[in-house]
Amino acid sequence: MYKLLRKGNNYKSKMYYFCSTIQPSVQMNRTIHITRRSDVFVGRAEELLPELLPARRVIVISDSNIDRCHHRLVSSYEHILIGIGEQSKTLVTVEKVFRALMDMNADRTCFILGVGGGIVTDVAGFVASTYMRGVDFGFVSTTLLGQVDASVGGKNGVNVGGYKNIAGTFNQPQFVVCDTSMLATLPDREFRAGLAEIIKAAIIGDEPLFRLLENTEFDRLRKDEELLRGVVESAIRAKAAIVAADEREGGVRRKLNLGHTIAHAIEKTVRGINHGEAVAIGLGYMASVAERMGILGKGDAGRVVSVLDRFGFDTALPADMRKLLKAIKKDKKRDGDSLHLIVPAAIGDVRDYTLTFGEVEALFL
Repeated sequence: MYKLLRKGNNYKSKMYYFCSTIQPSVQMNRTIHITRRSDVFVGRAEELLPELLPARRVIVISDSNIDRCHHRLVSSYEHILIGIGEQSKTLVTVEKVFRALMDMNADRTCFILGVGGGIVTDVAGFVASTYMRGVDFGFVSTTLLGQVDASVGGKNGVNVGGYKNIAGTFNQPQFVVCDTSMLATLPDREFRAGLAEIIKAAIIGDEPLFRLLENTEFDRLRKDEELLRGVVESAIRAKAAIVAADEREGGVRRKLNLGHTIAHAIEKTVRGINHGEAVAIGLGYMASVAERMGILGKGDAGRVVSVLDRFGFDTALPADMRKLLKAIKKDKKRDGDSLHLIVPAAIGDVRDYTLTFGEVEALFL
């Protein structure tokens, strides 16, 4: 479902997220450089957007959660609302947005602003990258998972036949705004989903962040925005350093796929598990695989599982591995009859192994 809103319309919809009325605190906005064309700004969206948006037509792509929870932020712009959930991240939705833009007589000079979580920014980025062969765009990321992963790095994509991100582009937004005050509206489950990507970032390249997480409680992260802001910045910087070195995933950027080979297979195969929960399972499983391979010490493998457990993740495989392997064989990270498998070697270090599918099966079964 999508609805087209024009400026001044009243729109009522079912509210899925609790909307808080937290007053913004005074704080310094931080800038994290991704590439020469793209920056991430960690700070208050209401302060940053007037400075970042161009002086031309702005069209917001969002969903009903955002329209309700953050209506004041986006109410002065024309809207296109898409559906909620992974089922909306499809080419069908993209075509509906294209048709809405055409109905609005949007041309190549318009600026698309995606405001929402990872599904919204994935769709908005893909639409902006392909509508009339490309228009400028930016994001306001409103979920923890989106702030530390989905909206950062220039990957924009939608699912095809239930397989993740089969249709997509590499195209950097002009900016991403990460406002941690917006995270107060998230249910615990959605907040926890973002923590999986933060744990992943720490395993890949930030051992001090991992140690901080080992000594931090879930409830404290929810309540202490200053602490949360620092954790978000650290995770973004860990990813930004990798993206800056390999924007189009020709080598080192593959490290960011840690845990995702298993995660995407789970999302394809099992209903009711969100992306962060699937990533957490993937992280735990790859830690055990790395230990069996003799790459990761038993102590570090245990630390990975312990920190996942600390934040409330269930790391047990939710489906038979033979069933998951069928989905893995269609993973976009495959290279012919081989697969790039990212394996932790230590807390703060991962390795990229190219294995045949036969070797992967022998390792996983």
